[in-house]
Amino acid sequence: MKNELNIGLLGFGTVGSGTAKILLANRQLLEERAGCPVNLKWICDKDLESDRGFPVPSEILTDDIEKLFNDPELDIFIELIGGIEPARTFVLRAIEKGKHVVTANKALLATHGFEIFEAASRAGVEIGFEASVGGGIPCIKALKEGLVANNISTVLGIMNGTANYILTSMTDHNLSFDKALKKAQRLGYAEADPTYDIEGIDTAHKLVIMAILAFGQRIALSDVYTEGISRLTPLDISFATELGYSIKLLAIGRQANGIVDLRIHPTMIPSDHLLSQVKGAYNAFYFTGDSVGKIMLYGMGAGQMPTGSAIVADVIDIVRNLNSGCKERVPSLSIPFKNIRPARIKAMDEVRGKYYFRFTVKDQPGVLSKISGILGAQQISIASVVQKGRGEESSVPIVMVTHEAREGRVRTALEEIDSQDFVLDRTMTIRIEDLKALED
Repeated sequence: MKNELNIGLLGFGTVGSGTAKILLANRQLLEERAGCPVNLKWICDKDLESDRGFPVPSEILTDDIEKLFNDPELDIFIELIGGIEPARTFVLRAIEKGKHVVTANKALLATHGFEIFEAASRAGVEIGFEASVGGGIPCIKALKEGLVANNISTVLGIMNGTANYILTSMTDHNLSFDKALKKAQRLGYAEADPTYDIEGIDTAHKLVIMAILAFGQRIALSDVYTEGISRLTPLDISFATELGYSIKLLAIGRQANGIVDLRIHPTMIPSDHLLSQVKGAYNAFYFTGDSVGKIMLYGMGAGQMPTGSAIVADVIDIVRNLNSGCKERVPSLSIPFKNIRPARIKAMDEVRGKYYFRFTVKDQPGVLSKISGILGAQQISIASVVQKGRGEESSVPIVMVTHEAREGRVRTALEEIDSQDFVLDRTMTIRIEDLKALED
């Protein structure tokens, strides 16, 4: 057992500040739980002058990253600068130097994770990444440890608080997408450039990580079909409510017969389902295991202190392992790296489900029958039709809900429909998920 474990922290922004605050303020508590002193030896950042709101010993501050790499007493390297480069280079250098790594960098792990995990396996060091998904919600630990006895068939999630806050504002306050986004930015829930959040990219990073853990397969970011929420309107929210659904940006991972279905898109889910009750900036992770059944974890998926909490939890896990003389007691990816299997990914065109269509068409006779004919030619059966009053310039919205259809046929039909001269705007399409079927 070491007398003291030393930590180097790279990145002293919002999350880095929260992490440092916990390590410094709770030092005695952490020592009691870890079994030895846990010492924050270095904090490295370009900005060492800004007030972080709590006292920081000046002797641990540095703008020289080499001090962390070359310190033989440093046991754990925490990377919190985000992005791909130079984070990837720094993490690999830390591993090469024999230092254990803790990171919250979901984009890095989703794009270069296997390179990093393989390097760590060769070097005999651990990678902690609980904070990369779900902030302070222990969803990664749940898959790696709590649910290890299960074949996980389904991972569902509301994994982006910004998108969920926008959709909640549109639903509860009848705001347009643009107004809901501006409100989220004003309150600090959305970045000045919200693209990663509203277009599903941030969610895709997280789903890749969760799917690898859940299914034990080599999954890449390109395997995830990704669609955002920026085209949604209050009219779609209103129709969804009328039909008994709520709309969520849902991450879906499902494994059946050795094939994995991975997608992120606006999804209508039954309004009485637990996931429909997840509002505001909250996240939720919904798992189905063959032994445990259905499990949902819920909480704030981001933020300075919740994310800092998850980072420090990873630190303490590594410290406990070091003090016990353990090496990879819990494999970083839940199973040993050599046992990760190649993935068989379901093509999006082969996905089957129900659909919501909103057509914006000219108010003229015969339109409904022409649309129905094109859908019928692609074997898409209509379950219900809703038509309301005229819109602008003599346009009318026509809403259809289908029975189960194949995605490829839906795309072919909509391409033909949208080319018709009576169609005034691209058809709005929202997939409807029968969550009970997904969970079975």
